[in-house]
Amino acid sequence: MTANISGEFDNKTTSVLKAAWIIAVVTVVSKLIGFVRDIIIANYYGATLVSDAYYYAYQIPAISLILLGGVGGPFHSATVAVFSKLIPNLNEKPQEEVNKLYSTFLTVTTVLFLILSVLMFIFPRQIMGLIISGGSAEMVTLAAEHLRIMTPLLVIGGIVGIYYGILIIYKQFMLPNLSPILMSSAIIGIVIAVPSDNKGYALAWATTIGAILQLVIQYPNVRKLGFLWKPNFNFINNPHFKDLTELLFPAVLSSTVGQIHIYVDMFFTSYISDGAWTAIGYANRVFQFPVGILVTAFLVPLFPIFSRLVADKDMEGIRTYFNKGVGVLFFAAIPIIIGILTVGLDAVRLVFERGAFDENATFMVTEALWFLSVSILPYVFRDSITRVYYSFNDSKTPFIVAFSSIVLKYVLNVVFIRQLGMGIGGITLSTSLVTLFNACVLGYLITKKLKMDYKSLFINLFKMCVAGVVTFGVCLAAAMMIDKYVVMSKTLFELTKITSIAIICTVVYTGLNLLFKMDYARELWERVLNKLKF
Repeated sequence: MTANISGEFDNKTTSVLKAAWIIAVVTVVSKLIGFVRDIIIANYYGATLVSDAYYYAYQIPAISLILLGGVGGPFHSATVAVFSKLIPNLNEKPQEEVNKLYSTFLTVTTVLFLILSVLMFIFPRQIMGLIISGGSAEMVTLAAEHLRIMTPLLVIGGIVGIYYGILIIYKQFMLPNLSPILMSSAIIGIVIAVPSDNKGYALAWATTIGAILQLVIQYPNVRKLGFLWKPNFNFINNPHFKDLTELLFPAVLSSTVGQIHIYVDMFFTSYISDGAWTAIGYANRVFQFPVGILVTAFLVPLFPIFSRLVADKDMEGIRTYFNKGVGVLFFAAIPIIIGILTVGLDAVRLVFERGAFDENATFMVTEALWFLSVSILPYVFRDSITRVYYSFNDSKTPFIVAFSSIVLKYVLNVVFIRQLGMGIGGITLSTSLVTLFNACVLGYLITKKLKMDYKSLFINLFKMCVAGVVTFGVCLAAAMMIDKYVVMSKTLFELTKITSIAIICTVVYTGLNLLFKMDYARELWERVLNKLKF
């Protein structure tokens, strides 16, 4: 029996790692194209009034398209948590009961978001005037028009989130992670094609067209799996729909509360300078490039496993998979922090500094990124532990924790911005501290559901941090030597410096972890050797 359990665990681990690699590769492609999109936007718009207006306005429809409907969002998570327990055989078409639940969920979602989109279309100026009260009248007007153009994103986001969940249950990881490429491609094509004197609202139109394409590309695969949408309002006395709403409603509130944090930041940023909000947005994009790949790659395939382990009441399995997943994320996150702190400025300069994006914009983005980098470890822990809550059909606890941190976010912004005058860095530092607060509280409260094995997890984290501190010192010294002695053209210099530091960081950090006998380093080393067929 023990051998069977061990074999089953090994098979699941191999399956998760294979899925993680597939998702990581697809996500890398998606992120790279997203980076090209950001470079083009930066080239044409820089960090200016127009770009600020777009990014201010985009935060509202982004609630639906990214936070609620994106991979890992409440609609995707609720769909996976409930439907994965109702579909015992992935090789068969869904039963009629499952299809009716799907239709009810999709119908209610569409109607509710359609009502919200109509309100957003009618009152855009009032909405934007409230959020960016410190901005000029011109900025509010520009942001309001951008918001009106992007109203369809609200409806699209909820539907796409349900589609993502269905596809991931059936282990179709490729399409959900590739579809964001459509939006990036639409923005790239439209921004380049539109004449210079008409680029004011091009970003908003491109974003809307890209979102529509995301919806269109998902639908055929969902239908092919046997899920047919027939408008259905059978949500009263429907136990499975009740399970969905009990999980979804607090999760939506939790994500919305997270967006309130952003609105608090928008309020304070509007008093700093033109381009400040754009700079913070670019910093978040740079941050999300490696971190988003890590979290998506490991948590997307792990979440359905968590849900099934909870259904089987296998608490030991949850502890094992959680420590394994979070341990790998910690191991990969520390070199990212080192890279941001040593060559973050060089990376931002290399990627963005051209056209309308000048040296001042480069420094604003880098300053925000430095303070944001310290949140990577609590960020991956928070997102991982949240999936465990969702597996227990508990989204109330993450909501309460997120809601309680709004006051903390506001107070920290007052201290860092108003009292200490830290500017952009103060905004992202407060974000990092709030992320740490949420991670600690969620990590403590989950122990009321099951006993976690934190001791072994954090002993390993301590060893990784020791290796990270030594590696950071070596990389910092190497970066200073390159700055002092290497002379070449700007672009070639940045590429040489970033590549050199990346190699040094990987070798020193992995070597130290092998010396500390860390399993993650050993497994990584063995996989590399196997790939190279030594």
